[in-house]
Amino acid sequence: MLKKRIIPCLDIKDGRTVKGVNFLNLIDAGNPVELAKEYVKQGADELVFLDITATIENRKALAGLVERIAAEINIPFTVGGGIDTVEDVAVLIKAGADKVTVNSSAVKRPELISDIAAQFGSQCVVVAIDTKLNDDGWKVFVNGGRVPTPLKTMQWAKKVEELGAGEILLTSMNSDGTKEGFSLDITTEVSRNVNIPVIASGGAGSMEHFRDVFFHTGCSAALAASIFHFGEIDIRDLKKYLKNENIAVRL
Repeated sequence: MLKKRIIPCLDIKDGRTVKGVNFLNLIDAGNPVELAKEYVKQGADELVFLDITATIENRKALAGLVERIAAEINIPFTVGGGIDTVEDVAVLIKAGADKVTVNSSAVKRPELISDIAAQFGSQCVVVAIDTKLNDDGWKVFVNGGRVPTPLKTMQWAKKVEELGAGEILLTSMNSDGTKEGFSLDITTEVSRNVNIPVIASGGAGSMEHFRDVFFHTGCSAALAASIFHFGEIDIRDLKKYLKNENIAVRL
Protein backbone atom coordinates (compact mmCIF):
# COMPACT_ATOMS: atom_id res chain seq x y z
CA MET A 1 0.00 0.00 0.00
CA LEU A 2 1.27 3.48 -0.86
CA LYS A 3 2.09 5.41 2.27
CA LYS A 4 0.27 8.69 2.91
CA ARG A 5 2.49 11.76 2.85
CA ILE A 6 2.68 14.69 5.28
CA ILE A 7 3.79 17.91 3.60
CA PRO A 8 4.54 21.21 5.34
CA CYS A 9 3.95 24.26 3.13
CA LEU A 10 6.12 27.36 3.28
CA ASP A 11 4.21 30.38 1.93
CA ILE A 12 6.89 32.98 1.21
CA LYS A 13 6.51 36.77 1.07
CA ASP A 14 9.50 39.12 1.04
CA GLY A 15 11.80 36.20 1.84
CA ARG A 16 9.92 35.21 5.03
CA THR A 17 7.41 32.44 5.77
CA VAL A 18 3.92 33.84 6.29
CA LYS A 19 0.47 32.45 7.10
CA GLY A 20 -3.04 33.87 6.87
CA VAL A 21 -6.70 32.87 7.13
CA ASN A 22 -8.76 32.40 3.95
CA PHE A 23 -5.71 33.73 2.05
CA LEU A 24 -5.86 37.07 3.96
CA ASN A 25 -4.30 38.80 7.02
CA LEU A 26 -0.80 37.37 6.65
CA ILE A 27 1.46 37.13 9.70
CA ASP A 28 5.15 36.26 9.92
CA ALA A 29 5.88 32.59 10.64
CA GLY A 30 9.66 32.47 10.54
CA ASN A 31 12.80 31.89 8.49
CA PRO A 32 12.05 29.47 5.60
CA VAL A 33 15.51 27.88 5.61
CA GLU A 34 15.40 27.13 9.35
CA LEU A 35 11.82 25.82 9.12
CA ALA A 36 12.72 23.57 6.19
CA LYS A 37 15.62 22.05 8.16
CA GLU A 38 13.37 21.48 11.16
CA TYR A 39 10.73 19.69 9.05
CA VAL A 40 13.33 17.33 7.61
CA LYS A 41 14.38 16.51 11.18
CA GLN A 42 10.75 15.86 12.16
CA GLY A 43 10.24 13.42 9.28
CA ALA A 44 8.26 15.41 6.71
CA ASP A 45 7.87 13.44 3.48
CA GLU A 46 8.13 16.45 1.19
CA LEU A 47 8.13 20.25 1.30
CA VAL A 48 6.18 22.78 -0.74
CA PHE A 49 7.50 26.31 -1.15
CA LEU A 50 5.06 28.90 -2.59
CA ASP A 51 6.21 32.41 -3.43
CA ILE A 52 2.69 33.68 -2.90
CA THR A 53 3.06 37.20 -4.28
CA ALA A 54 5.23 36.40 -7.33
CA THR A 55 2.24 36.31 -9.70
CA ILE A 56 0.60 39.45 -8.28
CA GLU A 57 3.92 41.33 -8.33
CA ASN A 58 4.62 40.01 -11.84
CA ARG A 59 7.99 38.47 -10.99
CA LYS A 60 9.64 35.07 -10.80
CA ALA A 61 9.94 32.81 -7.74
CA LEU A 62 13.04 33.44 -5.64
CA ALA A 63 15.61 31.07 -7.13
CA GLY A 64 18.30 32.15 -4.64
CA LEU A 65 16.12 31.18 -1.69
CA VAL A 66 15.24 27.89 -3.40
CA GLU A 67 18.96 27.19 -3.71
CA ARG A 68 19.57 27.91 -0.01
CA ILE A 69 16.72 25.62 1.08
CA ALA A 70 17.68 22.83 -1.34
CA ALA A 71 21.24 22.85 0.04
CA GLU A 72 19.89 22.08 3.52
CA ILE A 73 17.34 19.35 2.84
CA ASN A 74 17.22 15.82 1.42
CA ILE A 75 13.52 15.28 0.75
CA PRO A 76 11.44 16.11 -2.37
CA PHE A 77 10.87 19.81 -2.70
CA THR A 78 8.14 21.50 -4.81
CA VAL A 79 8.36 25.19 -5.74
CA GLY A 80 5.68 27.52 -7.11
CA GLY A 81 5.05 31.18 -7.80
CA GLY A 82 5.36 33.22 -10.97
CA ILE A 83 6.11 30.25 -13.26
CA ASP A 84 5.03 31.17 -16.80
CA THR A 85 7.41 29.28 -19.08
CA VAL A 86 9.44 26.09 -19.40
CA GLU A 87 12.53 28.31 -18.94
CA ASP A 88 11.26 29.39 -15.51
CA VAL A 89 10.99 25.72 -14.57
CA ALA A 90 14.54 25.03 -15.76
CA VAL A 91 15.86 27.80 -13.48
CA LEU A 92 14.09 26.34 -10.43
CA ILE A 93 15.12 22.73 -11.17
CA LYS A 94 18.71 23.95 -11.52
CA ALA A 95 18.37 25.74 -8.17
CA GLY A 96 17.36 22.45 -6.52
CA ALA A 97 13.59 22.03 -6.88
CA ASP A 98 12.39 18.47 -7.58
CA LYS A 99 8.95 19.55 -8.80
CA VAL A 100 7.18 22.79 -9.69
CA THR A 101 3.64 23.85 -9.06
CA VAL A 102 1.67 26.05 -11.44
CA ASN A 103 -1.68 27.68 -10.85
CA SER A 104 -2.68 31.02 -12.41
CA SER A 105 -0.37 30.58 -15.42
CA ALA A 106 -1.87 27.14 -16.15
CA VAL A 107 -5.41 28.53 -16.09
CA LYS A 108 -4.32 31.34 -18.43
CA ARG A 109 -2.39 29.00 -20.75
CA PRO A 110 -3.26 25.33 -20.15
CA GLU A 111 -0.67 24.08 -22.66
CA LEU A 112 2.01 25.18 -20.18
CA ILE A 113 1.21 21.96 -18.25
CA SER A 114 1.90 19.83 -21.35
CA ASP A 115 5.04 21.83 -22.18
CA ILE A 116 6.54 21.26 -18.72
CA ALA A 117 5.54 17.57 -18.72
CA ALA A 118 7.12 17.07 -22.15
CA GLN A 119 10.40 18.66 -21.06
CA PHE A 120 10.75 17.41 -17.48
CA GLY A 121 8.22 14.56 -17.13
CA SER A 122 4.73 14.52 -15.59
CA GLN A 123 6.18 13.72 -12.17
CA CYS A 124 7.64 17.25 -12.17
CA VAL A 125 4.30 19.03 -12.68
CA VAL A 126 2.03 19.72 -9.73
CA VAL A 127 -1.03 21.79 -10.63
CA ALA A 128 -2.28 23.84 -7.69
CA ILE A 129 -6.03 24.40 -7.66
CA ASP A 130 -7.32 27.08 -5.29
CA THR A 131 -11.03 26.45 -4.97
CA LYS A 132 -13.91 28.13 -3.22
CA LEU A 133 -17.51 27.03 -2.68
CA ASN A 134 -19.92 29.67 -3.97
CA ASP A 135 -23.67 29.57 -4.64
CA ASP A 136 -22.97 27.88 -7.98
CA GLY A 137 -20.62 25.21 -6.62
CA TRP A 138 -16.85 24.83 -6.27
CA LYS A 139 -15.01 27.21 -8.59
CA VAL A 140 -11.33 27.83 -9.36
CA PHE A 141 -9.63 31.06 -8.21
CA VAL A 142 -6.31 32.51 -9.40
CA ASN A 143 -3.79 35.22 -8.45
CA GLY A 144 -3.33 34.00 -4.89
CA GLY A 145 -7.07 33.43 -4.44
CA ARG A 146 -7.92 37.02 -5.40
CA VAL A 147 -9.56 36.47 -8.79
CA PRO A 148 -12.52 34.13 -9.48
CA THR A 149 -12.73 32.18 -12.74
CA PRO A 150 -15.73 30.51 -14.40
CA LEU A 151 -13.92 27.14 -14.20
CA LYS A 152 -15.63 24.38 -12.23
CA THR A 153 -13.11 22.70 -9.95
CA MET A 154 -13.88 19.11 -10.93
CA GLN A 155 -13.77 19.86 -14.64
CA TRP A 156 -10.45 21.67 -14.30
CA ALA A 157 -8.98 18.82 -12.24
CA LYS A 158 -9.83 16.32 -15.01
CA LYS A 159 -8.44 18.68 -17.64
CA VAL A 160 -5.07 19.13 -15.91
CA GLU A 161 -4.71 15.37 -15.66
CA GLU A 162 -5.38 15.07 -19.41
CA LEU A 163 -2.76 17.75 -20.09
CA GLY A 164 -0.06 15.79 -18.26
CA ALA A 165 -0.06 16.96 -14.64
CA GLY A 166 1.47 14.39 -12.32
CA GLU A 167 -0.26 15.61 -9.17
CA ILE A 168 -2.90 18.08 -7.95
CA LEU A 169 -2.50 20.35 -4.92
CA LEU A 170 -6.10 21.10 -3.96
CA THR A 171 -6.60 23.99 -1.55
CA SER A 172 -10.02 24.80 -0.14
CA MET A 173 -10.11 28.57 0.33
CA ASN A 174 -13.17 28.17 2.55
CA SER A 175 -11.11 26.13 5.01
CA ASP A 176 -7.68 27.74 4.59
CA GLY A 177 -6.18 28.79 7.93
CA THR A 178 -9.41 28.12 9.86
CA LYS A 179 -8.09 24.98 11.63
CA GLU A 180 -11.60 23.53 11.37
CA GLY A 181 -10.66 20.58 9.18
CA PHE A 182 -10.09 19.85 5.50
CA SER A 183 -12.99 20.25 3.04
CA LEU A 184 -13.77 16.54 2.77
CA ASP A 185 -16.48 16.89 0.10
CA ILE A 186 -14.46 18.53 -2.69
CA THR A 187 -11.33 16.57 -1.75
CA THR A 188 -13.27 13.31 -2.05
CA GLU A 189 -14.83 14.32 -5.35
CA VAL A 190 -11.51 15.26 -6.95
CA SER A 191 -9.52 12.34 -5.48
CA ARG A 192 -12.03 9.76 -6.69
CA ASN A 193 -12.41 11.18 -10.19
CA VAL A 194 -8.79 11.61 -11.25
CA ASN A 195 -6.07 8.98 -11.54
CA ILE A 196 -3.21 11.10 -10.24
CA PRO A 197 -2.31 11.82 -6.60
CA VAL A 198 -4.19 14.62 -4.85
CA ILE A 199 -2.67 16.64 -2.01
CA ALA A 200 -5.36 17.94 0.37
CA SER A 201 -4.76 21.47 1.63
CA GLY A 202 -6.59 24.01 3.75
CA GLY A 203 -8.04 23.67 7.24
CA ALA A 204 -5.77 21.34 9.22
CA GLY A 205 -6.05 22.09 12.92
CA SER A 206 -5.68 18.75 14.69
CA MET A 207 -4.32 15.25 14.23
CA GLU A 208 -7.89 14.03 13.83
CA HIS A 209 -8.28 16.23 10.77
CA PHE A 210 -5.40 14.39 9.08
CA ARG A 211 -6.92 11.03 10.04
CA ASP A 212 -10.29 12.09 8.61
CA VAL A 213 -8.95 13.37 5.31
CA PHE A 214 -6.92 10.20 4.73
CA PHE A 215 -9.69 7.90 5.90
CA HIS A 216 -12.57 9.47 3.97
CA THR A 217 -11.30 11.10 0.77
CA GLY A 218 -8.76 8.99 -1.09
CA CYS A 219 -6.16 11.79 -1.13
CA SER A 220 -2.49 10.74 -1.26
CA ALA A 221 -1.05 13.49 0.93
CA ALA A 222 -2.10 16.24 3.31
CA LEU A 223 -0.47 19.63 3.47
CA ALA A 224 -0.50 22.13 6.33
CA ALA A 225 1.31 25.27 7.36
CA SER A 226 0.59 27.18 10.56
CA ILE A 227 0.09 24.18 12.85
CA PHE A 228 3.61 23.07 11.92
CA HIS A 229 5.20 26.55 11.78
CA PHE A 230 4.01 27.49 15.26
CA GLY A 231 4.80 24.12 16.82
CA GLU A 232 1.19 23.12 17.53
CA ILE A 233 1.73 19.68 15.98
CA ASP A 234 5.06 17.87 15.65
CA ILE A 235 5.21 15.75 12.49
CA ARG A 236 6.77 12.84 14.43
CA ASP A 237 3.84 12.78 16.84
CA LEU A 238 1.35 13.13 13.99
CA LYS A 239 2.80 10.15 12.13
CA LYS A 240 2.76 7.97 15.26
CA TYR A 241 -0.87 8.93 15.81
CA LEU A 242 -1.80 8.11 12.20
CA LYS A 243 -0.01 4.76 12.37
CA ASN A 244 -2.00 3.91 15.51
CA GLU A 245 -5.15 4.80 13.53
CA ASN A 246 -4.14 2.20 10.89
CA ILE A 247 -3.12 4.77 8.29
CA ALA A 248 0.05 3.80 6.44
CA VAL A 249 2.76 6.46 6.87
CA ARG A 250 6.52 6.45 6.64
CA LEU A 251 8.00 6.68 10.15
